Amino acid sequence: MNLSWKILLGGITFLGLTACNSINSRGVSNEEQAVFQKNEVVVSRVKFQDAATARKIAISIEPVETNYDQGYMLIDTGLEDFSYLRDQEGSLNISIELDQQITAQQTKVLERFSQGGGLSSSTRSIPSFACYRTVEETFTTAQQIVAAKPTLASWVDAGDSWKKTVNQGGYDMRILKLTSSTTATPKPILFVTSAIHAREYTTAELMTRFAEYLVNNYGTNADVTWMLDTQEVHLMLQTNPDGRKVAEAGSLWRKNNNTNYCTSGSTKGADLNRNFSFEWNTGGSSANRCNETYRGPSAASEPETKAVQNYARSIFADGRGPNLADAAPANTAGLYLDIHSYSQLVLWSWGNRSTVAPNGTALQSLGRKFAFFNNYTPQQSIGLYPTSGTTIDFMYGDLGIPAYTFELGTSFFETCSAFTSTILPSNLNALMYALRVTRAPYQLPSGPEVTSISLVGSSLSASANDARYNNTNGTEASQNVTSAAYYLDTPPWTAGATANAMTASDGSFNSSLEGLSGTVSSAGLSSGKHTVYVRARDALGNWGPVSAVFLTVP
Repeated sequence: MNLSWKILLGGITFLGLTACNSINSRGVSNEEQAVFQKNEVVVSRVKFQDAATARKIAISIEPVETNYDQGYMLIDTGLEDFSYLRDQEGSLNISIELDQQITAQQTKVLERFSQGGGLSSSTRSIPSFACYRTVEETFTTAQQIVAAKPTLASWVDAGDSWKKTVNQGGYDMRILKLTSSTTATPKPILFVTSAIHAREYTTAELMTRFAEYLVNNYGTNADVTWMLDTQEVHLMLQTNPDGRKVAEAGSLWRKNNNTNYCTSGSTKGADLNRNFSFEWNTGGSSANRCNETYRGPSAASEPETKAVQNYARSIFADGRGPNLADAAPANTAGLYLDIHSYSQLVLWSWGNRSTVAPNGTALQSLGRKFAFFNNYTPQQSIGLYPTSGTTIDFMYGDLGIPAYTFELGTSFFETCSAFTSTILPSNLNALMYALRVTRAPYQLPSGPEVTSISLVGSSLSASANDARYNNTNGTEASQNVTSAAYYLDTPPWTAGATANAMTASDGSFNSSLEGLSGTVSSAGLSSGKHTVYVRARDALGNWGPVSAVFLTVP
């Protein structure tokens, strides 16, 4: 039993999927149906034979606990999901049964919570999880960044949460925008949302620390500096602040806090990640207002959804045609990430159909690149069945922007030790790569990555690698590195940039991994800090993203 489950048994509210409507209950005994009728919270145990099946279940029905090595997961299901999985036992080679002991324990927990036994929603700290900032603390950090770095950061109001729209408190839907205001615009944009599902503690904290890393390393780290000089980062750190505030009190709250939907205390609201307007209500969501995946009464009915959609449309041009088969241009600039937990996955469109998206090959290449850094499984975002109304299908389908979901870690309430030792460093590397390729995300991931860049005196050295992909779910082809170049002060995408050829350290470009060498002359350069950009090309003619190092002239 992992720590997160021990905490749940210790007093945290469970999100059950209440069967409010009449549904198909094939294969479900009268005794099992009685359990669903009696209990708001029902916990089921699913045993599986292979991890691929487990991942499909996790995409479609978020588990409470997954034990890949022991071959089972625990899911808080409603009768409709339970019935669906029971019906699929033979074809999926799984078994599902009610865990009545844990169900009974959670019913008692919920009763205590409904009688005022839970933590106050006004609590400003998360017991046992000191590494995760609350909504207020997250916003305070963002405001402190803006105050300390006014030429790098701004705090943008993108809308209101549901509770604020009905004068019940609530929050502004805020964006932390990071870029150097002293450099020219327009710039390619990396847009990231996190914590759209309230109970996913790690997500907002990861993105807040990403913001801190960027502003703290600007001016001293050459890569961070050129990225913020020439690109923008837009972070909606708390995408469901009303719901998140409830989750901070110890509840496994998923949806927003719109009290118009469902009368049950733990299953109110709409699932914001089923409420987006692109092909809304085309599968994988529920019309049952008490279901965890309740899609809302209409497309983009929720103010939080509207805020994200309107903001995305204000910063990204629509680069894709009106037909499902229309691809976005290969040179599309801009990238979107939606950070979730958990299941250790990197996902891309389509989620509402099994067919490959028009830009599917390029989406897959970048997905496998992200998964190289965080060691997650890369795959198209479709599980046991299609899911519609999601963030990434909206961003790609509506605007043509490559869009990905990261499912962090192994638990909703990840321990601080696991977060800081594993999730944070590996995903910071993935996020840095995302920013590195934001200028051309459909193209740059196919080219070699420049690593280990160093400049000692006039001697420039680096490595170029065309094979840094996660190949656990299919194999990404790699090619030999065939050339490399450095550019002094003017990056290669800018008019007037001069390429200076680099050589293979072993004398020949004949491998997918090559050492690079070059000589950088400082003759005629002004005193101060200069930037050396390095990139490499493979046998198919694909240039990879640049890496940079500073050259300081006395």
